[in-house]
Amino acid sequence: MADEKLTFTLDTGDGEARDVVIKLRPDLAPGHVERITDLAKEGFYDGVVFHRVIPGFMAQGGDPTGTGMGGSDRPDIKAEFNAEPHVRGTCSMARTQVPDSANSQFFICFDDARFLDKQYTVWGQVESGMEHIDALPKGEPPRQPGKIVKATVS
Repeated sequence: MADEKLTFTLDTGDGEARDVVIKLRPDLAPGHVERITDLAKEGFYDGVVFHRVIPGFMAQGGDPTGTGMGGSDRPDIKAEFNAEPHVRGTCSMARTQVPDSANSQFFICFDDARFLDKQYTVWGQVESGMEHIDALPKGEPPRQPGKIVKATVS
């Protein structure tokens, strides 16, 4: 059981192999990993865009409306802030100014963003495919945003 590894894979390519493989960290944020896993299995993230992509900072997605204002129909999640650093490839949950307001939106850090440490819930780390996140169209929102074609958990 200790060798078991849970991954969240984002297919970001239309017909091309552009998988971003994220190691899920239930040891850090069990509630957040459960939410992401459940939503991915339901197909919630399929077709959802990266609506906020800031060079040198992060790419944010997970909002079905593509506006940054939406989420799933599930209740918000209680914060699971942890000491894991926000560095390149860190996956963390987006939220409002209210700590317990995370729902379905998440972000992936392009670079060190240590000022976010212990204020946002880290739930994963990109293991491969970070170049596909780097290649996402930039903007808030991007003119033609990149999207998650399909999200799977295995």
